[in-house]
Amino acid sequence: MSELSGKVQTVLGLVDPDQLGRTMTHEHLTMSFGCGYFPPPSGDEAVAENPFQMQHMHWLRQNPYSCHENLLLQQETSAVRDELLAYRKAGGGTIVENTTVGIDRDLPTLKQHAKDTGVHVIAGAGYYVDSTHTEATKRMSVEKLTDTIVSEVLHGGDGTDIRCGVIGEIGTGWPITESEMKVLKATAHAQIQLGCPVIIHPGRNPEAPAEVLRILQEAGGDISKTVMSHLDRTIFDDGELLEFAKLGSYLEYDLFGTEMLNYHYNLEVDMPSDSQRVKALAFLVKEGYDDKIVVAHDIHTKSRLTKYGGHGYSHILNNIVPKMLMRGISQRQVDKILIDNPKHWLTFK
Repeated sequence: MSELSGKVQTVLGLVDPDQLGRTMTHEHLTMSFGCGYFPPPSGDEAVAENPFQMQHMHWLRQNPYSCHENLLLQQETSAVRDELLAYRKAGGGTIVENTTVGIDRDLPTLKQHAKDTGVHVIAGAGYYVDSTHTEATKRMSVEKLTDTIVSEVLHGGDGTDIRCGVIGEIGTGWPITESEMKVLKATAHAQIQLGCPVIIHPGRNPEAPAEVLRILQEAGGDISKTVMSHLDRTIFDDGELLEFAKLGSYLEYDLFGTEMLNYHYNLEVDMPSDSQRVKALAFLVKEGYDDKIVVAHDIHTKSRLTKYGGHGYSHILNNIVPKMLMRGISQRQVDKILIDNPKHWLTFK
């Protein structure tokens, strides 16, 4: 692993960690999310079939998963390229692209985006949630899954020579299924071999993040090199959040720009506003966890692109950072969250 040690692996090759700059640690640039389809409310079927009109935009923001076309981000190559150019102009340097096997990872397109825009793009290895696992995947042993993940990092994925630079997002539901359990163990085993970063999509239950870390740790995984995604829709109690933070993973708030009344995947969850997300970051900073926070938007639908009136990949840099500074997070702490923490996480041991 000497070639990888001390470096970050992008779709264009190895780079020095200091070259990354401001980094969004959880985005998608090309994917399909058919597995996340949720039927539209009764009577809204016609809107769902033709949502990209001005009079329907509020409906689409509230029901993003109830429109098949909205889930086909891979159709927006040109729009995403324009977004990345805007992201770079806003001061962005790197995107960690979390599309894994099961949701139409497209490594050649990621490589082309990096060439066209100058943004560093880091691709994800591994597998998403159980519902996207093929029967062949479910039959694979932990050893075979490990070998596949390692190969995607060392040699390239999907029959290409384009190498992944992170394992994940590794998807789990709640409760964790047998197939997801095998993938988690394989993730830990691959991380042992590679000394690489890992990023997790936990189930929608407050207990899920800690359970995933327990499984990874028991399998030999390095929790200090692991990001736990989607905490802004998973852990809401301050005490529970601090207990989880003590476990040592990176704490990711990655749904900036997503504000909806009803979160269809778990109606018990009140999706926070961006102001509430900033408040959570300020709380964690005050408690001494500024060296463990990372942020992103997790863009995975068309409606979140600026082409369709969405916030785009530059929202955090343009809008959230000023809010963070207003709420008592210092510029040095902002730089930790956007630059230093991603750099340390993404660097191979």
